[in-house]
Amino acid sequence: MSTYLLSKMPTRAPKKMDKEKTKKLTEKLLLDLEELQDVFYAASSHSLLVVIQGMDASGKDGLVENVLGKINPLGVTVKCFKAPSAEELSHDFLWRVNKETPAKGMIKVFNRSHYEDILVTRVHGWCSDAQAKQRIKAINDFEQLLTVHGNTVIIKLYLHISQEEQHLRLKERMEDPRKMWKYNEKDWEESKLWNKYMKMYQECFAQTSKIPWHIIPAEQNWYKEFLVADLLVNELKKLNLQYPLLKK
Repeated sequence: MSTYLLSKMPTRAPKKMDKEKTKKLTEKLLLDLEELQDVFYAASSHSLLVVIQGMDASGKDGLVENVLGKINPLGVTVKCFKAPSAEELSHDFLWRVNKETPAKGMIKVFNRSHYEDILVTRVHGWCSDAQAKQRIKAINDFEQLLTVHGNTVIIKLYLHISQEEQHLRLKERMEDPRKMWKYNEKDWEESKLWNKYMKMYQECFAQTSKIPWHIIPAEQNWYKEFLVADLLVNELKKLNLQYPLLKK
């Protein structure tokens, strides 16, 4: 079982990293990603699921826009999982997730995901430890099903920021007219539960790491975007896909 102690993990780039050089590397990676995604779409032999988790204001939307938003929109879709509806609550917790999984040739981004059902629910006491244990098993089985029988590559990202950085970003949403639409007073209430969230995230990572979690330092957008672009490019290269040839 992997150990993820978030308090010991960096939230920023190493001091030796050069911002401008890294941004240029990211530009090259995004071009590579665009080309790889074109082959991925044409081959239609695999699917890619990108799961993005993180505390409020950790930069999930920006990551989607600035990295995955740079590739052909025909081949990528995004699903934001919010509080479940009455219809969704009348089914098992994976019902609404199952129907959103990517088809062959497609990249699907989950902005928040099925992991909310073992995170926020536990923090607020809506899900007991026994229920969480059952859900964790269901999630592991679900992801195994996708990878083994669905030819789905799953990349799981946690955008890691400090509580201090979160507070700065929430205040910015109150002051910047371009970001006020994102402001939700409830985010401050959730932030008061920070330590509980960190504990639940750590337990989640440890118990669902057969498909590894990537802890992304997310306080500097240029570094966050570089890390994720590099990760996506490397994962797609591993597939060694080719454009389909004419059938004789």
